[in-house]
Amino acid sequence: LGLKDHAVFFRKMTELILYEMPKAGYSSILNDFVESNFFVIDGDSLLVTCLCVKSFKWGQNLHFFYLVECYLADLMSNGGQFSIVFFKDAECAYFDFPEFLSLRTALILHLQHNTNIDVQTEFSGCLSQDWKLFLEQHYPYFLIVSEEGLSDLQTYLFNFLIIHSWGMKVNVVLSSGHESDTLRLYAHIMESTERNQTFLKQNETVIQSAYKSLIQHLEERRVLALAPYFERLKWNDMMEEACRTLFLLQHLWPEGSDIRRVLCVTSCSLSLRMYHRILVCCNHLSLQEVEDFCRLHCLCVAFQLHLPLSQRACSRVITSSWIRASDSFLKMNKWCEHFILGNLNILGSWNLDLKHVSDLHDEQLLKNIAFHYEFESTQEPHLNLGNSIKRDYEHLWNFVSQLVKEFDVGKSFPVRTRTQHFLTEKESVIQEISLEKLPSVGFIPMTSAVIDEFVGDMVKDLPILKSDDPVVPSLFPQKTSDELLHWHAQRPLSDDYDRIKCHIDEQSRDPHVLDFLKKSQAYQRFYGKSLESVSTKVISIQTTQQKEDSSGASGEILQYIKPQKVTKKKKKKTIPKEEQSKEQQNDDLVFSIEEEMKNNLHSGIRKLEDYLTSCKSNSAKFGVEMLGLIACFKEWKEHCHGKGKISKDLSIAVQMMKRIHSLLERYPEILETEHHQYIAKCLNCLGFNDLANSLDPTLVTGNDKEKNKGNKYSIGMGPARFQLQYMGHYLIRDERKDPDPRVRDFIPDAWQRELLDVVDKNESAVIVAPTSSGKTYASYYCMEKVLRESDDEVVVYVAPTKAVVSQVAASVQNRFTKRLPAGRTLCGAFTRDYRHNALNSHVLITVPECFEILLLAPHRQKWVKRIRYVIFDEVHYLGREVGVKFWELLLVIIRCPFLIVSAAIDNPDLLTKWLHSVKQYWKWADKIMEEKFISEKQADKCLNFLKDHSYKNQSYEVRLVLCGERYNDLEKHICSVKHDDVHFDHFHPCAALTTDIIEKYGFPPDLTLTPQESIQLYDTMVQVWETWPRAQELCPEEFVLFKNKVVIKKLDVRKYEENLKAELTNWIKNGKVKQVERVLENLSPDSSSSSKDMVNMFPLLVEKLRQMDKLPAIFFLFKNGDVEKRAGSICAFLEKIGTKSHPHTECHHYILDINEELKKTKRQKYHSTHIKKKQKKPGKLERMLMDRPEYINFLMKLKTVKISEGCTYADVSALHSEITEENGLTLNTALKRVKLTRRGQELTTLAQRGIGYHHSAMYFKEKELVEILFAKGLIRVGTFLCIIYLSLKWANNQKKTVFIKVINYGQRSSKFCL
Repeated sequence: LGLKDHAVFFRKMTELILYEMPKAGYSSILNDFVESNFFVIDGDSLLVTCLCVKSFKWGQNLHFFYLVECYLADLMSNGGQFSIVFFKDAECAYFDFPEFLSLRTALILHLQHNTNIDVQTEFSGCLSQDWKLFLEQHYPYFLIVSEEGLSDLQTYLFNFLIIHSWGMKVNVVLSSGHESDTLRLYAHIMESTERNQTFLKQNETVIQSAYKSLIQHLEERRVLALAPYFERLKWNDMMEEACRTLFLLQHLWPEGSDIRRVLCVTSCSLSLRMYHRILVCCNHLSLQEVEDFCRLHCLCVAFQLHLPLSQRACSRVITSSWIRASDSFLKMNKWCEHFILGNLNILGSWNLDLKHVSDLHDEQLLKNIAFHYEFESTQEPHLNLGNSIKRDYEHLWNFVSQLVKEFDVGKSFPVRTRTQHFLTEKESVIQEISLEKLPSVGFIPMTSAVIDEFVGDMVKDLPILKSDDPVVPSLFPQKTSDELLHWHAQRPLSDDYDRIKCHIDEQSRDPHVLDFLKKSQAYQRFYGKSLESVSTKVISIQTTQQKEDSSGASGEILQYIKPQKVTKKKKKKTIPKEEQSKEQQNDDLVFSIEEEMKNNLHSGIRKLEDYLTSCKSNSAKFGVEMLGLIACFKEWKEHCHGKGKISKDLSIAVQMMKRIHSLLERYPEILETEHHQYIAKCLNCLGFNDLANSLDPTLVTGNDKEKNKGNKYSIGMGPARFQLQYMGHYLIRDERKDPDPRVRDFIPDAWQRELLDVVDKNESAVIVAPTSSGKTYASYYCMEKVLRESDDEVVVYVAPTKAVVSQVAASVQNRFTKRLPAGRTLCGAFTRDYRHNALNSHVLITVPECFEILLLAPHRQKWVKRIRYVIFDEVHYLGREVGVKFWELLLVIIRCPFLIVSAAIDNPDLLTKWLHSVKQYWKWADKIMEEKFISEKQADKCLNFLKDHSYKNQSYEVRLVLCGERYNDLEKHICSVKHDDVHFDHFHPCAALTTDIIEKYGFPPDLTLTPQESIQLYDTMVQVWETWPRAQELCPEEFVLFKNKVVIKKLDVRKYEENLKAELTNWIKNGKVKQVERVLENLSPDSSSSSKDMVNMFPLLVEKLRQMDKLPAIFFLFKNGDVEKRAGSICAFLEKIGTKSHPHTECHHYILDINEELKKTKRQKYHSTHIKKKQKKPGKLERMLMDRPEYINFLMKLKTVKISEGCTYADVSALHSEITEENGLTLNTALKRVKLTRRGQELTTLAQRGIGYHHSAMYFKEKELVEILFAKGLIRVGTFLCIIYLSLKWANNQKKTVFIKVINYGQRSSKFCL
């Protein structure tokens, strides 16, 4: 089929691309992906894009290459790693434009020889197998392509490239419309969607046929394009002529030469020979006139060799164009240039300098020379060339004459032998240059000590305007005014702080206002308590006693509880009773755990873990751990006797090994010989005989019969493999065991102690650690320290968003309480939407924009001087597209110590060095100011300055505190649809890499493996390379850190992972690239799956997660509407299930029924106590024993009110706890607040199903409802648009694209544990 036969398909392909263009997202394409940032640029798209720049004019080759360099510099300066691809077939699109054909060849040579850019030219076309293999191996994140070519045929070629890229799941970035700033490069992105991928699959045969017909048509046009200039000579004939010319020149110039000289001599000689051979009709130039033109060309090159760019840039602009005959010969010369440049590779080791390949042609210079000879002077002596230019010109023309052997081309002088004009005659051939004086450009003169000391000697090299320059006075106002007063009304000026809404009058004493404040603060504590289960600390000043009580609306309203006055005698009597009561409670609890483990091991283990978390006695913990080990051992033996004969449930063995790990690692001082013997017995039962013997050398395994009998309980694998494969998330970290007196709730690690030292020494720090590692504790420790030391000083907590401000404010209200003087409050908030107690609070929670308002306001400086510490949370927002200037400014201008907290800073060392330099500047500035006051003998000002800026003897040091190890392993899975069902395939992190990335950049620092993934990597390496020399050495059972080790720790596994990564890298260095490719391919998940119709399958996806016990789960979507629709579809799915099998489907029904049971129980208690009110009041222990049967009876009644998991995703145990322990307080309080909001009814309905959604367009009360219920477990399925800082088991990105910013992925993934 020909080109016309495929016209319909070309139109169809174009319409698809035009349909996708308006939907292209305009966003940052660099510094937001993984470390390599690898992508591909289509070389012809790059050429066309730079040719279409408005400032470019044909003939300005040097300007064209400047545009190319600028385009590529923007990409490289923003961290881009890329390859440029020139397809061989794409050359056919320039046969109608020979001037662009030679330019394309020069561009390829320039990029190959004068840059470090990887240039690929071996691919025949975008549909070739080699190109497909390249994409599969390197998997670029996107391909930069032009949306329009120089002709319709070239546009079709670009369309084929776009369609094929989409089919290969590679996004397309349009080459035009790029904009950049200091941090980002923005472009239009057309993503590879399911629809676009399907188009390639459905039309694969038609695409191949249409592409072949297009290339065939372009090659036919090549014959037609050559015919006017070379008649019967074909393409191959011209290539041979070019090769022959180059060989002759190489023989004449064996020492080599510059590319400009070589191209000038060879192209002129080849053009003259070809012109002489065909000597065309009278409409063309004569042979002597062509010789004159070639002399002008050689003279132009001689000028290029010697004239500096500054002089060439000032040359006249000749507006005349070439006459038709001259233009025809120029095109012939461009064809010859292309043939010469395309055959330079045959010269081998010839010394050819390609440094100036970007400056092969200067048309304006050539026109100036021709114009001078034709219109200004016809006498040869009037053109004074100079010795150097004259010598080079003669040298070039002599070699042209030597290469042209068919006829005599004449001598170098005279340059013009004929009077034929090559330029058209016009009235005005020289473009007039405006003589209008340009305005002066320079810096305004200014005298300032800060500027002089900052700029230093650089001032001498800068252009400075004179003081009498007209520009300078115009920039200064004629009349100055007081910046604190309005210019006319003389009233104090207001700022953004005054204009931001304040909900209540902070100084009001109205009872209604006070009541509102009391309720608001009570809710804030409730909100904070729901987010984190932390007990409230009562803060008191240690050095001074507060005499004033809080009063007024702005004072902190506390529920003050007077301490009981107890005498020493009463204490002595009470303490034994309390201890006896606690011991009895502990015995009862341990007994209940033991009974539960007998009935249901896994349920009992969960209770055991809860007990270990709350218990503080090591001896009690040890006893419970031994009970757990005994229960697991018995359960394992029973299981192996029964079901274990077919397939063993290794979760029991996992729990048994977990207890062994805990006993050996945490209680070594309590363990005795019999305990070691029992543990050895357990290990021997599992089949770990070597480990058992290491603990108890006296252990005798018995004869062969007994061994075979013991094998019945064996798990069938080595201890190291078992621990890595099945116990990865239970492996113990290396922790310090010595307590820190500053921390009561836990034993801090070394890096956490460093944080506490930073705060104690009033230093600054950059804290980079994964989420849930404990870095936020330093912030609260800092707040507590300032709260205890003063009533005046302020801690400012800078959060990135309003949602985080609300959460942190609630957490602070829940964590601390303190009696403050009148007019002061504990916590305040300040955002763009509202402010509350911002300037009279101890701890201010705000956003960067608002903190900047306060810092720079002249009339807020008294408050600024009270700031003791500033805490910047999520400081990686420095790398975002919006708001970065506020973060940078705040970090520079604050004078007090600061803490910078983040989990996703890519270059913390560089950030710390910059902050340290800022601190050193302030240190120097403070010292200069102090010396100035002392020298001027202004003691009072000096004391005030030192008082204002000392900040309790602050240090000017900035520490970097790092914690690189995650507390929880993060696993990745790919969700897809197979056989109309939802499937999850594990995604090994190494599968995202390629051999090229590993070779060039190594393994990304944040690409870590779980223990299971390390085992999977080792097994795959052994499978791929059967004769691998180090296979035995890196075998888990033989690895030096694992061998005969009962307790394998996370640090040991991390070192094993590093060894595997280093070995895989060595495979590539040693030439085993094919083996590594097979390893990465085997680690990749099954590619036959599809994400098609995932929207309709979404409810089934959630149901699948529940069946896998992977709830709670959060689903991230990219549109507010999609967030709400997905939540609604899940609710509809549950309602459909509920109506089939359950008459009552709403959680409120259960609450009402259970509340009735609670009321009956309370009435029974009231009647029994009323009858026995004259009897002696029983003690606490007796009351507990009396209420136990009643409580058991209540639980039995509770079981009759069944809460079916089939109609709600809420955690049933959390729901029971909410009902029995809090009587539905959380639900009632949270739901009541959203009763009248726009989405309140919908959120209430969803919450009854354990579902919620969260996005930025919601009212803050609605967001808080979802956050509270999610933290409580009453919502376990959430569709979110933004990040909520809550722990969860499963996270899912609902978007079929790899185009996800790495900073967002890092934020999300850092919150998750599987």
